Amino acid sequence: MTTNLNQTIPLSFTTIEFFQNPYPFYEQIRSTHPIYWGNLFKYSGWYVTGYEEAITILKDTRFKNRIPLPETSKKYEQLKNIQNDMMLFKNQPDHKRLRFLVSNVFTPRMVEQLRPYIQETVNDLLQQVQHKKSMDVISDFAFPLASLIIAKILGVPEEDRHPFREWALSLIQTIDFTRSRKALDNGNAMTINLRNYFKQLMEKRRQSPEEDLISLLIKEEQQEDRLTDEELVATCILLVIAGHETTVNLISNSILTLLKHPHQMKELKENPSLIENAVEEFLRYESPTQMTARVASEDIKIHETTIKKGDQVYILLGAANRDPNQFAHAHVLDITRNPNPHLAFGYGTHFCLGAPLARLEAQIAIQTLLQQMDNIQLASSDLPWRKLMGFRSLNELPITFD
Repeated sequence: MTTNLNQTIPLSFTTIEFFQNPYPFYEQIRSTHPIYWGNLFKYSGWYVTGYEEAITILKDTRFKNRIPLPETSKKYEQLKNIQNDMMLFKNQPDHKRLRFLVSNVFTPRMVEQLRPYIQETVNDLLQQVQHKKSMDVISDFAFPLASLIIAKILGVPEEDRHPFREWALSLIQTIDFTRSRKALDNGNAMTINLRNYFKQLMEKRRQSPEEDLISLLIKEEQQEDRLTDEELVATCILLVIAGHETTVNLISNSILTLLKHPHQMKELKENPSLIENAVEEFLRYESPTQMTARVASEDIKIHETTIKKGDQVYILLGAANRDPNQFAHAHVLDITRNPNPHLAFGYGTHFCLGAPLARLEAQIAIQTLLQQMDNIQLASSDLPWRKLMGFRSLNELPITFD
């Protein structure tokens, strides 16, 4: 069964309306078919908007990950080589080996030990803007928070942490479907700088180990299945991207969502014990990552639809998380929703390794903001969304408070 919607869907992934609110578009696609064939991107492929269909594909290892750049690409070779070594784009057995080694040190216990540092960092950032009675949630709060935490985890010295925003913003453009040649050129140059930086830092940690992720991964070099130097560099660069993008989007999207739902904000402020539940609902309602891609390694039948070998598959996580067949009142924010089996962090073997950290940072950041600031209001109704298809990401979020 093939459903081609090119003639029936007037909406486009490239309009301002889509970036501001993609959900009517997702709904229109899903109402036609939860797995459909189209060429709404530069390349044709299957667009998956149904929850059950998304889970089925995400847990089926016959659907392979691939790097965003063509394997034959020569122009952006440094970027391509780093992406090839990233766990995010690996398939079995390499993915299992890399994930095992990194998860050995990136443990829930390690994340929980960061709680006091996260709380202290949140307090410091809010203290810096308290007298101004206003801030940009992204540049004054969410981004510096994510930068400081991921830098501490990696073992990046404090004096080197400032460029993290530029690194992350440049590299995220290279893995999104909106990427331009200029973005790829910048990303390739940034990759060279980052590669050299982390190689030097790795050498320092070999000479003088500390209690950070790089030192701990180097310590595992005696293992037969150890990370190569290139894989360790790629892991560090991946964490720079993932440690920022998901967390910054989660915190800023959550605060915007609360500001648009004042009754829910009041309920959360009066019942702080709801914070874990609330963060799960924010993850579902405004998923930081909106899309992930796979390629079929053979002909595969999914719910009466045959996906051919070599076909591209675009799984719209933001759409699956609002599938009314899975979630009652799917387009309604409900911070008491339970259970909430959203797919914001993916599903299956590629479930996001940093999910516990993103959740903890968001819980502490949002709860502390609500506790310390009164009368939080949007400073502008005209909010600029970044022109990314794979991520739900604001450029800025100006607020005022008492």
